[in-house]
Amino acid sequence: MASKELVLKALSKVIDPDFKKDLVSLGMIKDVNVTDRKISFTVELTTPACPLKEMIRKDCVQTIAQEIGKDYEVDINMSSNVTSARDQSTTLPRVKNIIAIASGKGGVGKSTVTANLAVALAQKGAKVGLIDADIFGPSIPTMFNCENEQPTIIEKDGRNMIVPIEQYGVKLLSIGFLSPADNAIVWRGPMASSALKQFISDADWGDLDYLLIDLPPGTSDIHLTLVQTVPVTGAVLITTPQKVALSDAVKGFQMFRQPQINVPVLGIVENMAYFTPAEFPDNKYYIFGKDGGKLLASKYDVPLLGQIPLVQGIRESCDEGHPIVITEDIIGKAFGDLAEELARQVAIRNATQDKTRIVEIKTM
Repeated sequence: MASKELVLKALSKVIDPDFKKDLVSLGMIKDVNVTDRKISFTVELTTPACPLKEMIRKDCVQTIAQEIGKDYEVDINMSSNVTSARDQSTTLPRVKNIIAIASGKGGVGKSTVTANLAVALAQKGAKVGLIDADIFGPSIPTMFNCENEQPTIIEKDGRNMIVPIEQYGVKLLSIGFLSPADNAIVWRGPMASSALKQFISDADWGDLDYLLIDLPPGTSDIHLTLVQTVPVTGAVLITTPQKVALSDAVKGFQMFRQPQINVPVLGIVENMAYFTPAEFPDNKYYIFGKDGGKLLASKYDVPLLGQIPLVQGIRESCDEGHPIVITEDIIGKAFGDLAEELARQVAIRNATQDKTRIVEIKTM
């Protein structure tokens, strides 16, 4: 006869592929219940976007069959509790992970990747926010089809707070919501930095699993302002395979790895990895070179989070304000897989590295 103790003993032989420890010692097994011929329990994952969810479920069922018996019905509830390695005593204590999305140069599709990544994480059940920190060239309002929207203001705890606009399950803030689309924003660096600080500190973000920060290209005041304002969980670098983009991506990579900044690089996304025409979806044309991002990730020993192809549908969907991940096609799945891999790397980072703290930079 099965018992709760026997179930836990059996499940202690199921190893999490990422953390290399068993599910019981990791505290991932909850609410074990055993009746006459039924065993039920909950597996609490570190993210709703876990790419190994079905593998873990299958391993649990097989282990119970081997250790307890095949004649039991096994009912497994897969839940999640997103982990965090941020110092929760600082700004945005209810945001579990802040992820900087950066690129060494413009034109590599950073905002396109960020928009689809945010929606993909939300589709998988995560609570997601997105700050468009590209103050001088905001594009997130267009990509989310809310160019004419304006955030509201509420009073909370004696303070006036900006309420982010929500679209496709993602909370959004951008200078594009506060300035006419055809107006040029001509500000000095301190003014742009002040706007970013307001988006972070004076906005009612609520509870978020992931807050993505779409940074401007290069390395600038905005990047320093971000790491000096909030503890950043990690950074993602977007590049194309071509040499000129890769050389600039290295500079961005080295910025985050400077000792006084020390923000973990979660991985690299190779955008426009190859061109695939709609009429010949199995054909790949390496217009900008082949595997540049993959080689860069290998050189610096960081994960390659994904390789996103260059297809006309991505451009069309962004122009129309409907990120392509919303559609059920091959490219949408590529962004979904990217979201799962990023969530996985965030969980590994939180389990294996020290807490993130605000960067204190006295001189540069």
